[in-house]
Amino acid sequence: MNYQEQNISANNFEDCIKCTICTVYCPVTPFNPNYPGPKQAGPDGERYRLKKPYFYDEALKYCLNCKRCEVACPSNVKIGDIIQSARIKYTKSKPSLRDTMLANTDFVGTMSSAFAPIVNATLKLKPVKVVLDSVLKIDEHRQFPAYSSQKFTTWYKKEAAQKQDRFANHVSYFHGCYVQYNYPQLGKDLVTVMNAVGYGVHLLEKERCCGVAKIANRLVKEATRDANINLASIRKSVADNRVVLGTSSTCTFTMRDEYPHLLHIDNADVRDDIMLATRFLFNLVDEGKVKLVFRKDFHKRVAYHTPCHMEKLGWSVYSTSLLKMIPGLDFVALDSVCCGIAGTYGFKKENYKYSQEIGSALFKQILSERVDAVATDCETCKWQIEMSTGVHVDNPISIVAQALDVEATMKANGVSI
Repeated sequence: MNYQEQNISANNFEDCIKCTICTVYCPVTPFNPNYPGPKQAGPDGERYRLKKPYFYDEALKYCLNCKRCEVACPSNVKIGDIIQSARIKYTKSKPSLRDTMLANTDFVGTMSSAFAPIVNATLKLKPVKVVLDSVLKIDEHRQFPAYSSQKFTTWYKKEAAQKQDRFANHVSYFHGCYVQYNYPQLGKDLVTVMNAVGYGVHLLEKERCCGVAKIANRLVKEATRDANINLASIRKSVADNRVVLGTSSTCTFTMRDEYPHLLHIDNADVRDDIMLATRFLFNLVDEGKVKLVFRKDFHKRVAYHTPCHMEKLGWSVYSTSLLKMIPGLDFVALDSVCCGIAGTYGFKKENYKYSQEIGSALFKQILSERVDAVATDCETCKWQIEMSTGVHVDNPISIVAQALDVEATMKANGVSI
């Protein structure tokens, strides 16, 4: 392989017209003077890096990978992918113990769930927070999500699995680490809603973390391994005529777009069969295939926050449209801005201050609207908003489940089991 072949970029930086609109929409640049901005970090920097790797700037670590630069770009330049690919390729330091721990969500989740009451209580203790801050550089102000004593898959196999084959239609569910280890109720809510409209919900044969945390922390080999396991199970599901639904916008986005763009894994054969549950459910209702019947006594004022990766997918309309179908729901549309946490980014001591500053406008708007709850499709956005505002956050699927008259919905859809 000659020099030129070694230095060909896999991304379309040549399409950049230098308009800098990406920098205008970047949530990091207004608060962090150390970050060069997406235009300079992305297409501009790529031109230099391809000539000499020493032009790589370690300040690229401050990129959130929120993809808002790509949403804003008029030339469809894959700016975020260029930056993340550069971090993976050129960063000389190995991932730290902290980064490795934060990225290995399956391992940490399995260990923590086994001792959930002790782990949850311990992580709230001030001395423990101080040690995490000083030794691992996990900011002492960051609140950890609580772990569940019962994993979602344990509940599913015990309470739901035997019922799913009775339905006429079927889907598979990629539950993700959050539902598995932290909040099984969301998975239960999805099963409730889909069963009510006549769909059996099945688990994938094997499921690993979607890989977003490993990609962000440059554990590419491990992320690739997990991605291949997930795709093998997804292909089997699709072969069985079961589309794969996710309740996390980030998990869904990662499997659809980050696998080919950053891990260089071809998923073209099943990409369109991986979708967000709200999109799938809305389309069923919109096409007249199913009906949703809601409780008359449900009343709640709910604000919707658009996660960054949902903005990139362009699918927030499905979640918001479902919420607007609920007669007793007073809907509030929040400005589409970054909450600042960006997965593991906001847990790191060097990023915490920027994380909170980035989300400050969103927090103020939520508090000013005096809502009963916030709806969002991203679990880490939930953690950030709840910690920073004290307002409860639910996934839209959970709100639909809360408002749904299950018995009437089953009757309306001719479901009897």
